[in-house]
Amino acid sequence: MTWYDSFLQQLVDGLVLGSFYALVALGYTMVFGVIKLLNFAHGDFYMTGAFAGFGGLSLVSGFLGAGWLGIFVAMLLAMLAVGCLGVVIERVAYHPMLGAPRLSILITALAVSLVLQNAALALTGGQYTAFSTDLGFGGFNLGNLFLSYNQIVLVTIAALLMIALELFVSRTLYGRAMRAVSIDKDMCRMMGINVSAVIAVTFFIGSGLAAAAGTMAGAYYGSIWYFMGFLIGLKAFTAAVIGGIGSITGAMLGGLILGLLESFGTHIPFIGSEWKDVFTFSILILVLVFKPTGLLGKSEVERM
Repeated sequence: MTWYDSFLQQLVDGLVLGSFYALVALGYTMVFGVIKLLNFAHGDFYMTGAFAGFGGLSLVSGFLGAGWLGIFVAMLLAMLAVGCLGVVIERVAYHPMLGAPRLSILITALAVSLVLQNAALALTGGQYTAFSTDLGFGGFNLGNLFLSYNQIVLVTIAALLMIALELFVSRTLYGRAMRAVSIDKDMCRMMGINVSAVIAVTFFIGSGLAAAAGTMAGAYYGSIWYFMGFLIGLKAFTAAVIGGIGSITGAMLGGLILGLLESFGTHIPFIGSEWKDVFTFSILILVLVFKPTGLLGKSEVERM
């Protein structure tokens, strides 16, 4: 394989990985944009979505099969279930803390993460669960580059979800309300906007996107486990910071950039796959030092 073929292969792998990061990062940036919360439990919605997708596929595979049609329906069911879970958690754990210091709500988010992780641990005994599908390994060659149908479908679904979110935020009434609430909640209340409903919709959408990523990751990699959300949650946070946390377009861009950097970075001399996480978080440190607002983020002035 020539360097050019290797470059294209890493490009494809980076786009697939970056699609997962981008979908999870969107939840981070949406919640932070609306209520200024770094929801460190968000990676566990990805994990919960993987298990919900597994359960959904088990239900529908009998009449839809375990191919992409069955997985797509299972993904929609997982998005609905985890989206509702996100709303419940927001109402129970976060909503009463909105007026508290930010450190208090951040500790609450860490507690929610531990609850979700340990619930999955108790249910699975800490064992990997096989996410069995009928996807196969089909694809086609472009020169020496092999593109699998699974990679194409995954990237396409992720792109459609991101485009749908961008259209929702920019074109719909609720999307405009979300942008208004992110600027000034008190003024929105005086204008008659139901701020609590907007926050609930934000959690529903963010959690649903994480569930979609978890379901697709389970189908793509073939296994899921209770701790799978921890690392991707941190990397999605890194992606959100790179793009500019609070910016939806920035989260998409940051996820794709991080996926590509991680894919190509493991082929830099002296940086193998065992160093990829060090490489990723080194990038986070550099961004925070030299461009703390990220690529598309904006500086905010705290009002006292």
